[in-house]
Amino acid sequence: MEYGIHSRTPLFFCLLFLFLLYTTIAFNHTTLRFHEAYSPLFSDFNIQRSPDDKTVRLLLNRFSGSGIISSDYYNYGFFSASIKLPAENTAGVVVAFYTSNVDTYERNHDELDIEFMGNVKGKPWRFQTNMYGNGSTSHGREERYRLWFDPSKDSHRYSILWTPKNTIFYVDEIPIREIVRNAAMAGDYPSKPMSLYATIWDASTWATNGGKEKVDYKYEPFVSEFTNLVLEGCIVDPTEQISSTNCTDRIASLLVKEYSTITSEGRKSMKWFREKYMYYSSCYDSIRYPVPPPECVVVPSEREMFQNSGRLREKMKFGGNHRRHRRGQRSRRPRKVEVTGQVAAL
Repeated sequence: MEYGIHSRTPLFFCLLFLFLLYTTIAFNHTTLRFHEAYSPLFSDFNIQRSPDDKTVRLLLNRFSGSGIISSDYYNYGFFSASIKLPAENTAGVVVAFYTSNVDTYERNHDELDIEFMGNVKGKPWRFQTNMYGNGSTSHGREERYRLWFDPSKDSHRYSILWTPKNTIFYVDEIPIREIVRNAAMAGDYPSKPMSLYATIWDASTWATNGGKEKVDYKYEPFVSEFTNLVLEGCIVDPTEQISSTNCTDRIASLLVKEYSTITSEGRKSMKWFREKYMYYSSCYDSIRYPVPPPECVVVPSEREMFQNSGRLREKMKFGGNHRRHRRGQRSRRPRKVEVTGQVAAL
């Protein structure tokens, strides 16, 4: 199985380890037990909690997927978990870790996504990040990537920082994407309180090769494991027009955390990741967006990588063909969960 690395020499991995060691910071987190912060979202029978309540396993089988939701809404925050994905043939399987307020703001909801897409046996998992603000679901801001490791062999930490100023997506303390809020974004920047979700579900209609590869339940159950649960932010009542909770101090505290600003070394890590493992970006998709979305910062070295469709110009990265981007059809998850935008047929 390839994960975007053609050279697997000991020297390569030694250099990679040293690179990651010196360009990342180990964040300090307060982890939570499941009962302290989460509730079942759907299919309790497919949710397994460890005896110490620090780990939760979400199962997908022929009967249902499963999901959990934070017990509270947060007005900005840092959301993180160590996640281990299913192995074997995972075509059609989607595991999502994301924030949303669709239950309260059905027509103008906000959302920030990390969404993992399974693959046929022997092919690697892929994942995407996305952002919606104020119901802008027809204007998804997808970016899609591969990983330098096999996410089904060990747990890795995935995090979403969301502040009034910026949003940063992290993989193992490496910043992989930053969205800096600006005036031109207006309501497209998520700004209403959101809950945190984690789900696994059957996305056979679109997730693998445009829906050609379906979930094969011969391999059930598909198990995704979540541990080291982190929820940091100001808890609010999303239905109150004027919040009874003053979040000023909590937001100020969030903004001075080590993960709220990308250091110069962090920028090098992000550049390394994006130039090696990103294979689609809406910022370079001039077919969908003749004018790039207002949050986009065009980086010349990235611009050179992509066609007008936002997909890679060459087959050089991952040793396989990359289909041209096509807009997929939206599907609905079980109640209270919504598919995060229009997804390319991969």
